[in-house]
Amino acid sequence: MKVLAKNRRAYFDYEITEKLEAGVVLTGQEVKSAKTGGLTLTGSYARVAGGEVELLNAKIKPYALAAGLESYDASQTRKLLLHKAEIYRLSGRTQEKGLTLLPLEAYTKKGKIKILLGLGRAKKKTDKRETIKKREDERKIQKIIRSRRN
Repeated sequence: MKVLAKNRRAYFDYEITEKLEAGVVLTGQEVKSAKTGGLTLTGSYARVAGGEVELLNAKIKPYALAAGLESYDASQTRKLLLHKAEIYRLSGRTQEKGLTLLPLEAYTKKGKIKILLGLGRAKKKTDKRETIKKREDERKIQKIIRSRRN
């Protein structure tokens, strides 16, 4: 499993409560571009609309060696592939107050490109400060442990 892109900002801005895997409908040149590092998930999100799940604002650069890219839109809406039961459950969960569907990372699995979706609630500013404080405390502890070993 090769990770193609991560949405690190999602973990900082949202408290992720649930994760699930979805396939993505892409064209051939989009697959090649994504596998060579042309995929960006920062600022993107997913929504359930009309019985389908869509990925919005995910940017895939045009593949340099592909022909006919005059009308290519890098941040177009892309369809995500999930089972019907998962879509129904997600549509109910996203209608709850404050829950958002976010792409956390994109990776390859058996030659296919998959998106790891996370259902999350936005963190408040105080929660973000707590996250930063915990991270700094862990770094200090690790630094102390390393210095005592030497």
